[in-house]
Amino acid sequence: MGEQPGRVWVFGDYRNYFQNRVTLQLIGKAKELAQEIGTGVTVLVVGERVRQYAMEYVAHGADAVMVAEHPDLSEYRVETYTALVAEWVETYGPEILLAGATAFGRSFFPRLAKRLRTGLSADCVDLHIDPETKLLVQTTPAWGGELLAEVITPHHRPQMATVHPGVFEERPHDPEATGGIFYPEVKIRKEERIRVLRRRTRRSRKIRLEEAEVVVVGGRGLGSKAQFEMLEELAELLDGEVGATRPAIRAGWTEEERLLGQTGKSVRPKTLISVGTSGALQYTAGILGAGTIIAINRDPHAPIFKISDLGVVGDAKSVLPILLEELRKRL
Repeated sequence: MGEQPGRVWVFGDYRNYFQNRVTLQLIGKAKELAQEIGTGVTVLVVGERVRQYAMEYVAHGADAVMVAEHPDLSEYRVETYTALVAEWVETYGPEILLAGATAFGRSFFPRLAKRLRTGLSADCVDLHIDPETKLLVQTTPAWGGELLAEVITPHHRPQMATVHPGVFEERPHDPEATGGIFYPEVKIRKEERIRVLRRRTRRSRKIRLEEAEVVVVGGRGLGSKAQFEMLEELAELLDGEVGATRPAIRAGWTEEERLLGQTGKSVRPKTLISVGTSGALQYTAGILGAGTIIAINRDPHAPIFKISDLGVVGDAKSVLPILLEELRKRL
């Protein structure tokens, strides 16, 4: 292939490119990590007719892109993808390998880590380089989200991690950026035991929590679905989106796609209003990137107040009607 690629790798998940920005966000973070260990950033793109994404990744900060194009790569097939990327890793020896904690990343990366006999930290909320050891420190929720653990991989390579969309910020698009585009030899091994028989896109109303400038989040403290529905009006008045904690979703008040936190989405709105949420770590891990956090909770000692910029101590049943009435007058 000629020139050696940078040793901080990001797996490029180009599916639903314009809505799913996690690869671009990881490239931005990878640039910081690469500078700390004196290397560059390489993005892996695997599929059929995917070279158009290569320069997009360069424009967002990649120093190099490794492209594998082949008709047998048009659909994600776990054994084929795992064998191909594992061979690249064994050939070029990256230090770090990152992917988004999407449905695709959660399926692919554990299998790849097992093949490479290395560790994998899932659903990370932060990544940084230890200044002394130069190891990747992977911060991830542990013990059911009750605490944050810092994980390192001192003896095996690559150091692998998945990160939720919205945790990091993407770099601005630079149309003048330059980078290397490489096309390593693609060896397709006919070992796949699973075949795709049919593919169908599920139609659903678009929920763009990661893009919203205002997010209103409801938790168990709302008490009922009727109270939760008041958040939808609040979000509509503020031109925002509605998110939820796990207890609210388990209660059937809203759909799974609105889940925020460790096992859901991470958001970075300008304003986040958290109503009836206690502030458990598995939830707050997904909202720490918010610009301003406003919390409403009847418990003055609720952990959510520790991270909020403005706190309102009161029952949501009493506070929400007043807030809605005032907003209707002003908007």
